[in-house]
Amino acid sequence: MLGRGEAEMTEVVVNRCFGGFGLSHKAVMRYADLKGMKLFVELDDITKQVYKERAVIGNPELIHHYWTKENRTKEDDVNDYYFSGSDIKRDDPTLIQVIRELGKEANGLFAKLDIVTIPDDVDWEISEYDGSESVEEVHRSW
Repeated sequence: MLGRGEAEMTEVVVNRCFGGFGLSHKAVMRYADLKGMKLFVELDDITKQVYKERAVIGNPELIHHYWTKENRTKEDDVNDYYFSGSDIKRDDPTLIQVIRELGKEANGLFAKLDIVTIPDDVDWEISEYDGSESVEEVHRSW
């Protein structure tokens, strides 16, 4: 129970550097594991070429695609099965847990993730400039 003047707090994940929000491969896989999701990983064509040319194995900073269905057909709508870390709600408790557990290892290629704590009763939104983000209270604009 909260005492007088104590407010419930909400935690929100933001990116604190230019580049943009992104989760590392390790963070995406940990998130899926905690959520009980089975993800199927596919490298994009550019990453496949880099792996081939440089004999890179398992570099988590290269581009991965995540699917919730292993064998998709041409009739499948890719949007039904594609999973993106960018679609995770920034106040998702599981996301917060992953960021805490992995620390810097949770950062995507151009990210420096941070957890911001705000009062629970604030109607908030994420504001960004060139990928660097902050949490702001929603206000009216014309």
